[in-house]
Amino acid sequence: MTPHFTLAPDAISVATLADKPAVLQALAAQFAQGWGLDSEVVLDALEEREQLGSTGFGRGVAMPHSRIPGIPRPVVAVIRLRQPIDFAAADGLPVSLVFGLLSPTNSGATHLHALAALSRLVRDEKVHDALLDAPDAEVLYGLLTNAVDRDAA
Repeated sequence: MTPHFTLAPDAISVATLADKPAVLQALAAQFAQGWGLDSEVVLDALEEREQLGSTGFGRGVAMPHSRIPGIPRPVVAVIRLRQPIDFAAADGLPVSLVFGLLSPTNSGATHLHALAALSRLVRDEKVHDALLDAPDAEVLYGLLTNAVDRDAA
C-alpha cells in the first residue's frame, strides 16, 4: 500500500510565527519551496478553506487543507511551532503542529483519505509527542517519514 500523501524535506520546518495568517503564509511559502507551487494560489486556497471554519483539529494540531489544480497527488507541508498560537480549534487549545494538505482539484475521496491518514498519524500518542519534541526540521521529517511508512504498510 502506498502513502496517501507525499512529504518533501523542503516543505517541513520548525518556526516561531505570530498568528494564524502568518502560519497560512508560511505554509504557502513551504508548498512553493517544497513542491514548486505558486505561493499566492496556495495561500488563496488555504485562506478560502479557513473561512469556512477553522481547521484546528484539536490536541494542538491544525490541518489547513484545500484542493488546487496542477498537482498529481496530495502533498503535505508541516510546521512545528515553537510557541503555540490560537487557531480557533474545536477544543479551544492553541496549536503547535500544523499540517498543510493540498490535493488535486478533482481528488474526491483521495483528499479525504489523505486527511484521515494525517488524523491517524497525530492521534498516535507516541508520534504526537515525538513531533512536538522535534528540535528541527530534519528530525521532524525523519519522524514523519517513519510514521507514514509504518501507516502505509
